[in-house]
Amino acid sequence: MSTLHIPQSLYDQLRAHGEETYPNECCGIMLGKASAHSETGEDESLSVQQLIRAGNTRTDSAHNRYHIAPQELLKAQREARNAGLDIVGFYHSHPDHPAQWSITDFNEAHWFGCAYVITSVDGDKTTGTAQITNSFLLTGSTEEDKTFASQSIEVA
Repeated sequence: MSTLHIPQSLYDQLRAHGEETYPNECCGIMLGKASAHSETGEDESLSVQQLIRAGNTRTDSAHNRYHIAPQELLKAQREARNAGLDIVGFYHSHPDHPAQWSITDFNEAHWFGCAYVITSVDGDKTTGTAQITNSFLLTGSTEEDKTFASQSIEVA
């Protein structure tokens, strides 16, 4: 099984971001490194070393959808390259919904080998509290064979 390794401070920041944007979804980009633990490349591990907060550019339904502008992705790729890192995943929140991927999340996921982290944030429509955080690894090699695999999160 794949594992997402993330320092406690970044894990806390990721969850706080969801609380700050509640009742809308937050979103961001995770930079770090990937490593395989076997000769077959299975059991891939992703290590998060930096978070980049992104603006949710969805204006039609920011409470249950997110979109990261292409310019922000390009900037994150440059930052990663300059730091000797890679984009290893993305995160967003689900206000008042479970920390499970939706069909929209799946349809809009295109970064194979990356983690998609979702934090449920429950609240009273003005203030939210982060609850469960789950990670899903986008596997496959084409849109036709892609799947989300549950990924363990190791916070250190």
